[in-house]
Amino acid sequence: MPKVSAKGVALPSSPIRKLVPFAEAAAKRGTEVLYLNIGQPDIPTPQVALDAVSHHSVKVLAYSHSAGFESYRKGLLGYYARHGISLSLDDVIITTGGSEAVLFAMGSILDPGDEIIIPEPYYANYTSFAVSMGAVVVPVVSSIEDGFSLPPVKEIEKLITPRTKAIMICHPGNPTGYLYTPEELDQLRAMVIAHDLYFISDEVYREFVYDGKTHTSVMRLEGLEEHAILIDSVSKRYSMCGARIGMLVSRNKTFMATAMKFAQARLSPPTFAQIAAEAALQTPAHYFDEVLQEYTLRRDVLIDGLNAIPGVFCPKPSGAFYAVARLPVDSADTFAEWILSDFSYQGATVMMAPASGFYTHAVLGKQQIRLAYVLEVPKLRQALAILAAALDAYPGTQR
Repeated sequence: MPKVSAKGVALPSSPIRKLVPFAEAAAKRGTEVLYLNIGQPDIPTPQVALDAVSHHSVKVLAYSHSAGFESYRKGLLGYYARHGISLSLDDVIITTGGSEAVLFAMGSILDPGDEIIIPEPYYANYTSFAVSMGAVVVPVVSSIEDGFSLPPVKEIEKLITPRTKAIMICHPGNPTGYLYTPEELDQLRAMVIAHDLYFISDEVYREFVYDGKTHTSVMRLEGLEEHAILIDSVSKRYSMCGARIGMLVSRNKTFMATAMKFAQARLSPPTFAQIAAEAALQTPAHYFDEVLQEYTLRRDVLIDGLNAIPGVFCPKPSGAFYAVARLPVDSADTFAEWILSDFSYQGATVMMAPASGFYTHAVLGKQQIRLAYVLEVPKLRQALAILAAALDAYPGTQR
């Protein structure tokens, strides 16, 4: 039998989706499954985006420019300008989702054997994209006890080798919801300049920042014109995950010219999705005000409820709509499977993402889960009741 590639074998399975068969089986048994495993918002997509597709005037579903519609990119320049980021048209490439933007970025800067430093826990697909390039993720260990803040930069500098090409952060973070402080960003800025590295910042959750705090983009950090790479997406901002539209942004002309080769190789991003995404730029400000208010409420209900369960600890995130909690169990992977396959409470159960899959050092996430607060408050309260009852019943609970 022909063999598959070593890269394919090394590619990790998704920690977010690997329990899908167990959830499907539970649903077939008639059990209600509350899906807190994946960042699929239930907030309605802006009507202006849906209307743009419904009332389109397209006669031929043609290719677009490989960089995306010029009109859309011009619209994005205005969006970024409102966030204090000044760009030119050639600084933006539209991608098929933020995932493709990450893939293009890594493909443009990493050769086989090269290294990219990423604080863990981190979005699991970063590993998949790095492995597909033959590159190596070098993790920076952060602690749930410290709310997943960065260790001193001097500790991060110890990880830099001649093969190090970049540091990458998710800001605010998936899976932790961590929001990097201005001091942390400034220290990272100085480090990447001193070691001539790329600084990749995945900012797809920029709009979701709580408690009066503010988000500082990598594109606003002084002196990073040749270093900064921004990953962006409409998926979460406008609750348009299915549109698969992202952005790759950088002022480094050589990098962008290289990334354009990848964009040309895949021809173009999807036409109807670009139509929707361009129209979404006209979303009224009150949409985001209402969304932020809703997510703040959901966060507070979930985090306070988790910390009220004996033995559970969960730091309060400052951004995104995820939280990582530590459970008093022998194995979060086993518990997350068990709660779907062997447990229900008042006819319902909960699907979670074991956090081990968000770590290079999987053992660090052995007792941790990631929860996405993407359901309405009554459902979150129901999920908390199910989780509390499950921990009382689970054979591997350790209190």
